[in-house]
Amino acid sequence: MALLTAPAVFAALLLFWAVLGSTDADVAPLYKDPAQPVEARVTDLLGRMTLAEKIGQMTQIERLVATPDVLRDNFIGSLLSGGGSVPHKGATPQEWQDMVDGFQKACMSTRLGIPMIYGIDAVHGHNNVYGATIFPHNVGLGATREPYLVRRIGNATALEVRATGIQYAFAPCIAVCRDPRWGRCYESYSEDHGIVQSMTELIPGLQGEVPKGFTSGMPYVAGKNKVAACAKHFVGDGGTVNGINENNTIINQEGLMSIHMPAYLNAMKMGVSTVMISYSSWNGKKMHENGDLINGYLKGKLNFKGFVISDWEGIDRITNPAGSDYSYSVKASINAGLDMIMVPNNFQSFISLLTGHVNSGAINMSRIDDAVTRILRVKFTMGLFENPYSDPSMAGYLGNKEHRDLAREAVRKSLVLLKNDGKASDKPLLPLPKKATKILVAGSHADNLGYQCGGWTIEWQGDTGRTTVGTTILDAVKAAVDPSTSVVFAENPDADFVKNGGFSYAIVVVGEHPYTETKGDNLNLTIPEPGLSTVQAVCSGAPCATVLISGRPVVVQPLLAASDALVAAWLPGSEGQGITDALFGDYGFGGKLPRTWFKSVDQLPMNYGDAHYDPLFPLGYGLTTNATKAY
Repeated sequence: MALLTAPAVFAALLLFWAVLGSTDADVAPLYKDPAQPVEARVTDLLGRMTLAEKIGQMTQIERLVATPDVLRDNFIGSLLSGGGSVPHKGATPQEWQDMVDGFQKACMSTRLGIPMIYGIDAVHGHNNVYGATIFPHNVGLGATREPYLVRRIGNATALEVRATGIQYAFAPCIAVCRDPRWGRCYESYSEDHGIVQSMTELIPGLQGEVPKGFTSGMPYVAGKNKVAACAKHFVGDGGTVNGINENNTIINQEGLMSIHMPAYLNAMKMGVSTVMISYSSWNGKKMHENGDLINGYLKGKLNFKGFVISDWEGIDRITNPAGSDYSYSVKASINAGLDMIMVPNNFQSFISLLTGHVNSGAINMSRIDDAVTRILRVKFTMGLFENPYSDPSMAGYLGNKEHRDLAREAVRKSLVLLKNDGKASDKPLLPLPKKATKILVAGSHADNLGYQCGGWTIEWQGDTGRTTVGTTILDAVKAAVDPSTSVVFAENPDADFVKNGGFSYAIVVVGEHPYTETKGDNLNLTIPEPGLSTVQAVCSGAPCATVLISGRPVVVQPLLAASDALVAAWLPGSEGQGITDALFGDYGFGGKLPRTWFKSVDQLPMNYGDAHYDPLFPLGYGLTTNATKAY
C-alpha cells in the first residue's frame, strides 16, 4: 500500500473540508422541514430572526397600503381586506388569487421566507366577494338551534375563502348580545350563552375537527382547504351599557364569566387559532389593555396557545381621543398580551414605536418572542410554509350550487313564525296556495338583495339593490307559484290599488336598512318608513303575510295588528327561495326565537331569567306549520 505524500494528504484534507462545507450549506434549516414537530420548527425559526423581522410578523396591514417593497422591507406578517376592500368591484376568484399570491411572493422573497397570512371578515359566508354565497347572519342561525348546520356553513365558507387564496377568516363572533339596541346584535347567535356555545361548531367547520387527544387551547387547522378561525370579540362586547357599540360593560366577575366567557371555553376545545380583542371596556378598563384577562385568563387559565389580534385600529381606542397617545397604546397593548396588531394603515409609526419600546426595555424581548412564537405556531400548524400560494382548482367553490342549497336550507330553518291567523276564516293564512288568480308582492325589501343580506355584505355597511349574485324574495315568489298565477309587484302601493286589484293574497316584505357596528346603534328600534305604512295599506285590502327583515327584534305590534301572518326572517342572505320554501308550505316553519322580543324599548335590556321579564314573545317562541317535504 503506497503512502500518501504530504501534498496529497493536504489535497485530500481540502477535499474533505470542501465536501463537508458544501453539505452544511445544502442542508435546509430545520424550520423548513415539514417532518419536524411544529414546536421545534418554531424554536428554530425564532432563533434566526432579528428584532425587525419579529416586529414585522406582529404587524397586520390593509391591502390598500401594501406593496411588494413595503412587505419585503418591513417583513410584514399579515395583510387584511377591510369591509369593501377588494382588488376591484366584481373581482373574480382568479383575480383575488392573483392579488393574494402577488403579496405572498414578496413575503416569500425575504431572507427567511416567512409567508404572510391574509385575513378577511367572512362573517356570513365570504361576504366581501362578489358572487359568494351569503348565508344568514348569526342571529338567524341561532334561531335554527342546529349546531351541525352551522358546522356545514363553516365548511362551505372555508372552501369559498380558499377559492380566493385567503387563509384566515375573522369569524365566528361569539358575543352574547344582551341588548338589541346594539348595532352588532345580529352578529350574535343569541342572548343565551348556551345557544352561543353550541354555535361554536362554526370553528371545526372553518378549521377542521380536532383529532383525539387534542390539547385544549392549541391552534388547529386541518390543511390547505381549511382556514384559521377567529373567536371574537374578547370579551363582553355584547353587554355594553344601553347596547352602545364599543361602550363599557358593567358587570361583576361572576357575571362576565357566566354569561360572556363560556363560549371561549368551547372555542379553546375546538382549537380556534386566533382570538380578537373587543373595542369595549369591562368596568371602565379597555379590553385592548386588559392584561389580567388577556395574559392572565385567556393565555393563562384557558391555556390559549394561538395568537391574540387587535380589532381594526383597536389599540388607538385605548386613549381618549383615539390615537392621542399612540406610544402609550402600543406599549400597553403589547404588554397586555396582544400578539398581532391590526394597524391597519399607520404601520410605519407602529413599527417605529414598538422597536423603540423594546430597545428601551419598556417591553421585554420575552414578550416579543411570545407573540412571534404564537404567530409562527399558527402558520406552521396550518401548513402555510408548505402551501403559501393559492390553489387555482378551488376557484369553482365560490358560490357553487351545493353552497347555495345549504344557504337556502339555513334560511328556511331560521324563519320564526310569530303570527298565523286568517281574516276571512278560522283557517290560518299560511301556507299560501301556489295556484291563485293574481297575487301582490310589495314592500321595500321584496326585490332588494342588499337589504336582504344586511351589513357586512360587499361593502362594510352593506348596500342596496342587486349588489351580488342571489335570489330576491320577489324572484323566489315568481319561481315558486304555479305558472298560471299572475304575480304583480308594487313596492309601495296605496290602499285603493290593493282593494281594487282583485288580489287573492299579498306578500309584503319590509324591515331595517343595512348597518354595521356603531351606525347600527338604535335606541328606538322602529323600522324606517314606508315600512309600516306599506304593510297597513296592503293588509287593509287583501289577506297578507308580512315578512320582516331585521337584525334583531324591533317594535312590532303595529305590524302584528295589521298582518294576518308575520314572519321574522332576520337577515337571510342571498338565497330568497328559503323564505318561499316555508311561505308556500314545501317546508314547515320551525325556527325558535334566539332573542326575547320586547313589548317596549323601555323594558331594555331584558333577557330570559331577568326579574322584570315580561316579553311580547319569549326566548324560544315560534309557531309551526305542516310541510309537504321532509328535511
